[in-house]
Amino acid sequence: MAQLYFYYGAMNAGKSTTLLQASFNYRERGMTTMLWTAAHDDRAGQGRIGSRIGLSADAHVFAPETDLFAAISAAPRPDCILLDEAQFLSAQQVDQLAHVVDVLDIPTLAYGLRTDFMGQPFAGSARLLAIADKLIELKAVCHCGRKATMNQRIDAEGRPVSSGAQTEIGGNERYVALCRRHWSQGQTRSKLE
Repeated sequence: MAQLYFYYGAMNAGKSTTLLQASFNYRERGMTTMLWTAAHDDRAGQGRIGSRIGLSADAHVFAPETDLFAAISAAPRPDCILLDEAQFLSAQQVDQLAHVVDVLDIPTLAYGLRTDFMGQPFAGSARLLAIADKLIELKAVCHCGRKATMNQRIDAEGRPVSSGAQTEIGGNERYVALCRRHWSQGQTRSKLE
C-alpha cells in the first residue's frame, strides 16, 4: 500500500541527494520514477534537481497553479513520485499528492524544509507535517556540532538577516544551517543592528 512520505531537514541535510539516491535505487531495479521540483528554484537549471555533492537529474516543474494530481494522472504511471523543494507546495497541492497516494496507489516522497529563515512554517511543509503517513527528519550539523534544525539567512558579509520575503532562493551564499540556540542568537543580533 502506497504512502505519503515527508523527508525534512535544514539546509545541507542532504535532501536532494537522498531524493536522487532513492530515484537511482528504483531505476536500478527496473522501475520508473517521476521527479518534480519547484519552477522558481533554478539553481541547478530550470527543471533540474541538483545536490551540493554534484548529483543532478531532470524533473517536471510545479508552479502555484499546477494541479499535481491531474499532471501525474495524465502521464505514464510511475512506480514512485519524488518531489524536491516541497516547502513551496500549497496546502492544496499537498492534498493532491495525498490523492495520488490514496487513489492511484503510487508511493510519493516529498523532500523539503520545515521552516523558513524566521522559524515560521512554509504552507506546504505545515500541510505535509499534518497529513503525511511518514515523517523522516534528515540531519544537518551546526558549526557547534549540535543538530541543525534552523535555517539562517545571511547577507553578503555573512551577517544574519531577520526580515524579508519568506522565499529567497539561494544556497550556501545565502543560508546557513544552525542549531536553535545559534539561530536565536543570530535573530537577536540581526534585530539589534
